Amino acid sequence: MRLKKKKTRRDTAGVLLLITILLTAACHRHEMPKPNGYFRIDTPENAYVVLDSIYPYAFEYSAYATVGPDALAPDQPYWINIEYPQYHGIIHLSYKPVRGNLVKLLEDTRELVVKHIPKATAINEELVVHPERSVYGLIYDIRGSGAASPCQFFLTDSTANFVRGALYFNVVPNNDSLAPVIAFVNRDIRHLIGTFRWK
Repeated sequence: MRLKKKKTRRDTAGVLLLITILLTAACHRHEMPKPNGYFRIDTPENAYVVLDSIYPYAFEYSAYATVGPDALAPDQPYWINIEYPQYHGIIHLSYKPVRGNLVKLLEDTRELVVKHIPKATAINEELVVHPERSVYGLIYDIRGSGAASPCQFFLTDSTANFVRGALYFNVVPNNDSLAPVIAFVNRDIRHLIGTFRWK
């Protein structure tokens, strides 16, 4: 009789242990990882000032930016950088005279845009046509979180002048987190192009 009681107690303890294990295992929650978050970047209202100096072109640029010569091209007096110090962004503007080399200048610009294809999810083109100012060109909107330059463009009068522009950020490319700044500077680029004129 005593043997049966010990066996029953062991069986009961075993069954209780098994039930406890099953209940705790069934209650375990699997945690899902949270997506990466980004710091909120507030941008001011766009405001503009006129650049009308020694350059063979003039336009309005952002009041939050500074304009200076391109230090990496000291032999090119009409190459400039429009810098956004608070966002570590730069619009590089390079100027070339057109002397029977327009096709080569257009092809060089296209090749610089095509280099972004491995990191880009899309490259959209926007035509620029301002015949009253003899300003023609293309804006390349380069989409993709790893694209080094989210916007590039060129402007020409097709006979004497050619300007190429490219937006870069001095940070690791992650255009998802930079989206508000890219949108802010893209508005500035469109305004620059909309007010651009040859001198």
